[in-house]
Amino acid sequence: MKRILSQSLVALSALAGVGAAAQADEIKFGVAAALSGSAGQYGAAIRNGFNLAAEQINAAGGVNGNTIKLVIEDEQGRKEEGINVFKKLIFQDRVALIFGPTLSNSAQAAFPVAQAAKTPAFGTSNTADGITAIGNFIFRNSVTEADVLPETIKTAVKHKDIKKVAVLYGNDDVFTKSGYDNFKKALEDLKIPVTTTETFARGDVDFKAQLTKIKSTNPDAIVLSALIAEGAPIMVQARQLGIDVPFIGGNGMNSVRVFELAKGSSDGLWVGSPWSIQSKHQANQDFVKAYQAKYNTSPDQFAAQAYDALYIVAEALKGVKLSGNIQKDRLAIQAALPSVTWDGVTGPFKFRQAEGRGKAPGGYDAEQQPVVMETKGTQYVIQQ
Repeated sequence: MKRILSQSLVALSALAGVGAAAQADEIKFGVAAALSGSAGQYGAAIRNGFNLAAEQINAAGGVNGNTIKLVIEDEQGRKEEGINVFKKLIFQDRVALIFGPTLSNSAQAAFPVAQAAKTPAFGTSNTADGITAIGNFIFRNSVTEADVLPETIKTAVKHKDIKKVAVLYGNDDVFTKSGYDNFKKALEDLKIPVTTTETFARGDVDFKAQLTKIKSTNPDAIVLSALIAEGAPIMVQARQLGIDVPFIGGNGMNSVRVFELAKGSSDGLWVGSPWSIQSKHQANQDFVKAYQAKYNTSPDQFAAQAYDALYIVAEALKGVKLSGNIQKDRLAIQAALPSVTWDGVTGPFKFRQAEGRGKAPGGYDAEQQPVVMETKGTQYVIQQ
Protein backbone atom coordinates (compact mmCIF):
# COMPACT_ATOMS: atom_id res chain seq x y z
CA MET A 1 0.00 0.00 0.00
CA LYS A 2 1.49 3.32 -1.03
CA ARG A 3 1.21 6.44 1.07
CA ILE A 4 2.41 9.93 0.40
CA LEU A 5 3.90 11.69 3.39
CA SER A 6 2.99 15.27 4.14
CA GLN A 7 3.87 17.84 6.75
CA SER A 8 0.23 18.48 7.41
CA LEU A 9 -1.30 16.96 10.51
CA VAL A 10 -4.25 15.88 8.42
CA ALA A 11 -2.10 13.54 6.32
CA LEU A 12 0.05 12.40 9.22
CA SER A 13 -2.93 11.59 11.41
CA ALA A 14 -3.38 8.37 9.46
CA LEU A 15 -0.49 7.03 11.52
CA ALA A 16 -2.13 7.82 14.81
CA GLY A 17 -4.97 5.31 14.79
CA VAL A 18 -6.60 7.33 17.58
CA GLY A 19 -7.12 11.03 18.18
CA ALA A 20 -4.20 13.11 19.34
CA ALA A 21 -6.07 13.84 22.53
CA ALA A 22 -6.18 10.18 23.58
CA GLN A 23 -4.09 9.06 26.53
CA ALA A 24 -0.80 7.99 24.99
CA ASP A 25 1.69 5.41 26.24
CA GLU A 26 5.36 5.62 25.32
CA ILE A 27 7.23 3.27 23.05
CA LYS A 28 11.02 3.53 23.09
CA PHE A 29 13.25 3.04 20.09
CA GLY A 30 17.03 3.13 20.33
CA VAL A 31 19.18 5.07 17.89
CA ALA A 32 22.85 4.07 17.80
CA ALA A 33 24.58 6.70 15.66
CA ALA A 34 28.15 7.87 15.16
CA LEU A 35 27.81 11.38 16.55
CA SER A 36 31.54 11.88 17.05
CA GLY A 37 34.69 10.75 15.31
CA SER A 38 35.34 10.57 11.58
CA ALA A 39 31.84 9.21 10.87
CA GLY A 40 30.14 12.03 12.77
CA GLN A 41 29.02 13.79 9.59
CA TYR A 42 26.84 10.78 8.77
CA GLY A 43 25.55 10.33 12.32
CA ALA A 44 24.48 13.95 12.74
CA ALA A 45 22.31 13.77 9.62
CA ILE A 46 20.87 10.43 10.75
CA ARG A 47 19.95 11.87 14.16
CA ASN A 48 18.30 14.84 12.48
CA GLY A 49 16.23 12.60 10.21
CA PHE A 50 14.97 10.51 13.13
CA ASN A 51 14.17 13.51 15.31
CA LEU A 52 12.19 15.20 12.53
CA ALA A 53 10.15 12.06 11.81
CA ALA A 54 9.46 11.44 15.52
CA GLU A 55 8.38 15.04 16.00
CA GLN A 56 5.93 14.83 13.08
CA ILE A 57 4.49 11.44 14.05
CA ASN A 58 4.01 12.45 17.68
CA ALA A 59 2.45 15.76 16.67
CA ALA A 60 -0.14 13.76 14.76
CA GLY A 61 -1.01 11.66 17.81
CA GLY A 62 1.66 8.98 17.70
CA VAL A 63 0.93 5.44 16.57
CA ASN A 64 -2.12 3.68 17.97
CA GLY A 65 -2.01 6.06 20.91
CA ASN A 66 1.68 5.47 21.57
CA THR A 67 4.12 8.36 21.66
CA ILE A 68 7.50 7.53 20.15
CA LYS A 69 10.52 8.23 22.33
CA LEU A 70 13.99 8.02 20.82
CA VAL A 71 16.88 6.99 23.06
CA ILE A 72 19.90 8.27 21.13
CA GLU A 73 23.42 7.07 21.90
CA ASP A 74 26.79 7.93 20.33
CA GLU A 75 28.50 4.75 19.13
CA GLN A 76 31.41 6.85 17.77
CA GLY A 77 31.72 4.78 14.57
CA ARG A 78 33.68 2.18 16.60
CA LYS A 79 32.91 -1.55 16.75
CA GLU A 80 33.53 -1.88 20.48
CA GLU A 81 31.37 1.13 21.31
CA GLY A 82 28.66 -0.14 18.97
CA ILE A 83 28.48 -3.37 20.96
CA ASN A 84 28.36 -1.46 24.25
CA VAL A 85 25.60 0.85 23.03
CA PHE A 86 23.50 -2.07 21.77
CA LYS A 87 23.81 -3.83 25.12
CA LYS A 88 22.78 -0.66 26.96
CA LEU A 89 19.78 -0.03 24.72
CA ILE A 90 18.57 -3.64 24.84
CA PHE A 91 19.15 -4.58 28.48
CA GLN A 92 19.16 -1.27 30.36
CA ASP A 93 16.89 1.02 28.35
CA ARG A 94 14.75 -1.91 27.17
CA VAL A 95 13.92 -0.39 23.80
CA ALA A 96 11.57 -2.16 21.42
CA LEU A 97 13.87 -1.79 18.39
CA ILE A 98 17.28 -0.28 17.61
CA PHE A 99 18.12 1.85 14.59
CA GLY A 100 21.76 1.91 13.53
CA PRO A 101 24.70 1.74 13.96
CA THR A 102 26.06 4.07 11.30
CA LEU A 103 28.93 2.14 9.71
CA SER A 104 28.94 -1.39 8.32
CA ASN A 105 31.98 -2.24 10.48
CA SER A 106 29.99 -1.43 13.61
CA ALA A 107 26.89 -3.20 12.31
CA GLN A 108 28.79 -6.43 11.73
CA ALA A 109 29.93 -6.28 15.37
CA ALA A 110 26.73 -5.06 17.08
CA PHE A 111 23.94 -6.78 15.13
CA PRO A 112 24.72 -10.24 16.57
CA VAL A 113 23.95 -8.79 20.03
CA ALA A 114 20.47 -7.80 18.84
CA GLN A 115 19.93 -11.11 17.05
CA ALA A 116 20.85 -13.10 20.16
CA ALA A 117 18.53 -10.94 22.29
CA LYS A 118 15.70 -11.27 19.74
CA THR A 119 15.50 -7.49 19.41
CA PRO A 120 14.86 -5.99 15.95
CA ALA A 121 17.80 -3.97 14.63
CA PHE A 122 17.24 -1.67 11.66
CA GLY A 123 20.17 -0.30 9.66
CA THR A 124 19.62 2.93 7.76
CA SER A 125 23.15 3.49 6.40
CA ASN A 126 24.80 0.05 6.21
CA THR A 127 25.31 -1.20 2.65
CA ALA A 128 28.08 -3.82 2.90
CA ASP A 129 27.40 -7.39 1.82
CA GLY A 130 26.39 -10.01 4.37
CA ILE A 131 25.04 -7.80 7.13
CA THR A 132 21.47 -9.10 6.99
CA ALA A 133 22.77 -12.67 6.86
CA ILE A 134 23.35 -12.29 10.62
CA GLY A 135 19.73 -13.25 11.25
CA ASN A 136 16.02 -12.65 10.93
CA PHE A 137 15.91 -9.78 13.46
CA ILE A 138 18.15 -7.67 11.19
CA PHE A 139 16.55 -5.17 8.78
CA ARG A 140 17.83 -2.31 6.65
CA ASN A 141 16.39 0.25 4.28
CA SER A 142 19.82 1.24 2.96
CA VAL A 143 20.21 -0.28 -0.51
CA THR A 144 23.22 -2.58 -0.80
CA GLU A 145 26.36 -1.68 -2.71
CA ALA A 146 25.76 -4.81 -4.80
CA ASP A 147 22.49 -3.28 -6.05
CA VAL A 148 23.73 0.29 -6.54
CA LEU A 149 27.32 0.20 -7.80
CA PRO A 150 26.73 -1.56 -11.15
CA GLU A 151 24.11 1.06 -12.06
CA THR A 152 26.45 3.88 -11.03
CA ILE A 153 29.24 2.57 -13.24
CA LYS A 154 26.95 1.93 -16.22
CA THR A 155 25.57 5.47 -16.12
CA ALA A 156 28.97 7.13 -15.69
CA VAL A 157 30.42 5.08 -18.53
CA LYS A 158 27.53 6.06 -20.80
CA HIS A 159 27.92 9.77 -20.12
CA LYS A 160 31.74 10.00 -19.93
CA ASP A 161 32.81 7.38 -22.51
CA ILE A 162 34.98 5.61 -19.95
CA LYS A 163 37.14 2.85 -21.44
CA LYS A 164 39.51 2.05 -18.55
CA VAL A 165 39.63 2.90 -14.83
CA ALA A 166 41.92 2.89 -11.83
CA VAL A 167 40.62 1.58 -8.51
CA LEU A 168 41.34 3.03 -5.05
CA TYR A 169 39.80 1.56 -1.90
CA GLY A 170 40.12 1.28 1.86
CA ASN A 171 41.33 -2.23 2.66
CA ASP A 172 40.70 -2.24 6.44
CA ASP A 173 36.97 -1.51 6.59
CA VAL A 174 34.00 -3.86 6.00
CA PHE A 175 32.14 -1.24 3.96
CA THR A 176 34.98 -0.10 1.72
CA LYS A 177 36.21 -3.67 1.14
CA SER A 178 32.66 -4.75 0.23
CA GLY A 179 32.43 -1.75 -2.10
CA TYR A 180 35.68 -2.80 -3.76
CA ASP A 181 34.43 -6.38 -4.23
CA ASN A 182 31.23 -5.14 -5.88
CA PHE A 183 33.05 -2.56 -8.01
CA LYS A 184 35.47 -5.29 -9.15
CA LYS A 185 32.64 -7.61 -10.17
CA ALA A 186 30.74 -4.84 -11.98
CA LEU A 187 33.86 -3.80 -13.91
CA GLU A 188 34.51 -7.42 -14.91
CA ASP A 189 30.89 -7.85 -16.02
CA LEU A 190 31.14 -4.69 -18.12
CA LYS A 191 34.57 -5.75 -19.43
CA ILE A 192 36.17 -2.47 -18.34
CA PRO A 193 39.95 -2.86 -17.84
CA VAL A 194 41.57 -1.74 -14.56
CA THR A 195 44.87 0.09 -15.01
CA THR A 196 45.94 -0.28 -11.36
CA THR A 197 44.42 -1.07 -7.96
CA GLU A 198 45.66 0.94 -4.96
CA THR A 199 44.69 0.81 -1.28
CA PHE A 200 44.68 2.99 1.83
CA ALA A 201 43.62 2.68 5.48
CA ARG A 202 41.13 4.58 7.61
CA GLY A 203 42.79 7.60 9.15
CA ASP A 204 45.28 8.11 6.32
CA VAL A 205 45.72 11.73 5.25
CA ASP A 206 48.34 11.57 2.49
CA PHE A 207 47.31 9.76 -0.68
CA LYS A 208 49.81 11.29 -3.12
CA ALA A 209 51.82 8.09 -3.61
CA GLN A 210 48.74 6.12 -4.67
CA LEU A 211 47.43 8.96 -6.82
CA THR A 212 50.80 9.45 -8.54
CA LYS A 213 50.79 5.76 -9.48
CA ILE A 214 47.22 6.09 -10.71
CA LYS A 215 48.07 9.17 -12.80
CA SER A 216 50.90 7.30 -14.53
CA THR A 217 48.42 4.69 -15.82
CA ASN A 218 46.27 7.35 -17.51
CA PRO A 219 42.78 6.06 -16.53
CA ASP A 220 39.53 7.59 -17.81
CA ALA A 221 38.05 7.53 -14.28
CA ILE A 222 38.92 6.57 -10.70
CA VAL A 223 36.66 4.08 -8.96
CA LEU A 224 36.73 5.01 -5.28
CA SER A 225 35.42 2.94 -2.36
CA ALA A 226 35.88 5.24 0.63
CA LEU A 227 34.21 6.99 3.51
CA ILE A 228 33.96 10.75 3.18
CA ALA A 229 36.73 11.40 5.76
CA GLU A 230 39.29 9.88 3.38
CA GLY A 231 37.39 10.26 0.11
CA ALA A 232 37.17 14.06 0.16
CA PRO A 233 40.93 14.58 0.71
CA ILE A 234 41.60 12.02 -2.02
CA MET A 235 39.61 14.16 -4.46
CA VAL A 236 41.43 17.32 -3.36
CA GLN A 237 44.89 15.75 -3.71
CA ALA A 238 43.99 14.21 -7.08
CA ARG A 239 43.04 17.61 -8.48
CA GLN A 240 46.24 19.10 -7.03
CA LEU A 241 48.22 16.49 -8.96
CA GLY A 242 46.40 17.42 -12.18
CA ILE A 243 44.16 14.35 -12.24
CA ASP A 244 40.97 15.70 -13.75
CA VAL A 245 39.03 12.51 -14.49
CA PRO A 246 35.65 11.56 -12.93
CA PHE A 247 35.44 9.73 -9.61
CA ILE A 248 32.91 6.90 -9.28
CA GLY A 249 32.06 6.44 -5.62
CA GLY A 250 29.92 4.33 -3.34
CA ASN A 251 27.49 5.06 -0.54
CA GLY A 252 30.17 6.61 1.68
CA MET A 253 30.74 9.43 -0.80
CA ASN A 254 27.08 10.39 -1.08
CA SER A 255 27.12 13.19 1.47
CA VAL A 256 26.66 16.93 1.12
CA ARG A 257 29.74 17.22 3.33
CA VAL A 258 31.83 16.56 0.22
CA PHE A 259 31.14 20.13 -0.90
CA GLU A 260 32.68 21.45 2.31
CA LEU A 261 35.50 18.92 2.77
CA ALA A 262 36.54 18.92 -0.90
CA LYS A 263 35.63 22.54 -1.63
CA GLY A 264 36.72 23.47 -5.13
CA SER A 265 37.53 19.85 -5.97
CA SER A 266 34.19 18.11 -5.56
CA ASP A 267 32.93 18.27 -9.17
CA GLY A 268 32.82 15.08 -11.21
CA LEU A 269 31.89 12.62 -8.47
CA TRP A 270 29.36 9.95 -9.52
CA VAL A 271 27.27 8.14 -6.90
CA GLY A 272 24.06 6.14 -6.77
CA SER A 273 21.26 6.17 -4.21
CA PRO A 274 17.52 5.60 -3.99
CA TRP A 275 17.24 9.23 -2.81
CA SER A 276 17.97 12.55 -4.43
CA ILE A 277 17.24 16.02 -3.12
CA GLN A 278 16.11 16.83 -6.66
CA SER A 279 13.31 14.26 -6.62
CA LYS A 280 9.95 15.89 -7.40
CA HIS A 281 8.07 13.29 -5.37
CA GLN A 282 5.72 15.27 -3.10
CA ALA A 283 6.82 13.37 0.00
CA ASN A 284 10.42 14.32 -0.71
CA GLN A 285 9.64 17.97 -1.36
CA ASP A 286 7.75 18.15 1.95
CA PHE A 287 10.63 16.45 3.76
CA VAL A 288 13.31 18.73 2.30
CA LYS A 289 11.29 21.83 3.17
CA ALA A 290 10.66 20.66 6.75
CA TYR A 291 14.29 19.60 7.24
CA GLN A 292 15.65 22.90 5.97
CA ALA A 293 13.25 24.83 8.20
CA LYS A 294 14.21 22.85 11.30
CA TYR A 295 17.98 22.53 10.81
CA ASN A 296 18.84 25.44 8.49
CA THR A 297 20.70 23.10 6.15
CA SER A 298 19.83 20.64 3.40
CA PRO A 299 19.31 16.94 4.11
CA ASP A 300 21.38 14.16 2.61
CA GLN A 301 20.75 10.50 1.81
CA PHE A 302 21.47 9.48 5.40
CA ALA A 303 18.93 11.88 6.88
CA ALA A 304 16.34 10.80 4.30
CA GLN A 305 16.81 7.09 4.99
CA ALA A 306 16.62 7.61 8.74
CA TYR A 307 13.43 9.64 8.32
CA ASP A 308 11.85 6.95 6.13
CA ALA A 309 12.96 4.19 8.51
CA LEU A 310 10.94 5.57 11.42
CA TYR A 311 7.85 5.86 9.21
CA ILE A 312 8.35 2.26 8.02
CA VAL A 313 8.44 1.05 11.63
CA ALA A 314 5.44 3.27 12.46
CA GLU A 315 3.54 1.61 9.61
CA ALA A 316 4.42 -1.83 11.01
CA LEU A 317 3.26 -0.76 14.47
CA LYS A 318 -0.21 0.06 13.19
CA GLY A 319 -0.92 -3.67 13.05
CA VAL A 320 0.71 -4.49 16.39
CA LYS A 321 -1.16 -4.55 19.69
CA LEU A 322 1.55 -3.76 22.23
CA SER A 323 1.32 -5.82 25.39
CA GLY A 324 3.68 -3.96 27.73
CA ASN A 325 5.88 -7.07 27.83
CA ILE A 326 8.99 -5.83 26.06
CA GLN A 327 10.10 -9.22 24.73
CA LYS A 328 6.64 -10.00 23.33
CA ASP A 329 6.51 -6.55 21.77
CA ARG A 330 9.93 -7.01 20.15
CA LEU A 331 8.78 -10.31 18.65
CA ALA A 332 5.55 -8.71 17.40
CA ILE A 333 7.42 -5.87 15.69
CA GLN A 334 9.87 -8.32 14.10
CA ALA A 335 6.95 -10.32 12.73
CA ALA A 336 5.14 -7.24 11.37
CA LEU A 337 8.04 -5.50 9.62
CA PRO A 338 8.77 -7.81 6.64
CA SER A 339 5.41 -7.21 4.94
CA VAL A 340 5.52 -3.39 5.20
CA THR A 341 5.51 -1.40 1.97
CA TRP A 342 5.98 2.34 1.97
CA ASP A 343 6.12 5.23 -0.45
CA GLY A 344 8.26 7.76 1.33
CA VAL A 345 10.92 10.36 0.64
CA THR A 346 13.20 7.71 -0.93
CA GLY A 347 10.39 6.43 -3.15
CA PRO A 348 8.53 3.10 -3.20
CA PHE A 349 10.02 0.67 -0.69
CA LYS A 350 9.62 -2.96 0.35
CA PHE A 351 11.76 -5.60 2.05
CA ARG A 352 13.22 -8.75 0.51
CA GLN A 353 14.56 -11.56 2.64
CA ALA A 354 18.30 -12.18 2.52
CA GLU A 355 20.07 -15.51 2.72
CA GLY A 356 21.04 -16.50 6.24
CA ARG A 357 24.12 -18.21 7.58
CA GLY A 358 23.91 -21.98 7.46
CA LYS A 359 20.36 -23.15 8.13
CA ALA A 360 19.36 -20.00 10.03
CA PRO A 361 16.97 -17.57 8.28
CA GLY A 362 18.38 -14.30 7.05
CA GLY A 363 17.20 -10.78 7.70
CA TYR A 364 15.69 -8.26 5.31
CA ASP A 365 17.25 -5.98 2.71
CA ALA A 366 15.77 -2.98 0.92
CA GLU A 367 14.32 -3.39 -2.54
CA GLN A 368 14.47 -0.01 -4.26
CA GLN A 369 15.61 1.45 -7.54
CA PRO A 370 18.75 3.62 -7.33
CA VAL A 371 19.18 6.92 -9.12
CA VAL A 372 22.63 8.00 -10.31
CA MET A 373 23.94 11.50 -9.69
CA GLU A 374 26.97 13.62 -10.53
CA THR A 375 28.30 16.46 -8.38
CA LYS A 376 28.24 19.87 -10.03
CA GLY A 377 28.90 23.00 -7.99
CA THR A 378 27.21 22.24 -4.68
CA GLN A 379 24.59 19.81 -5.96
CA TYR A 380 24.14 16.15 -6.79
CA VAL A 381 22.54 16.30 -10.24
CA ILE A 382 20.49 13.32 -11.45
CA GLN A 383 21.82 11.68 -14.59
CA GLN A 384 19.74 9.26 -16.65
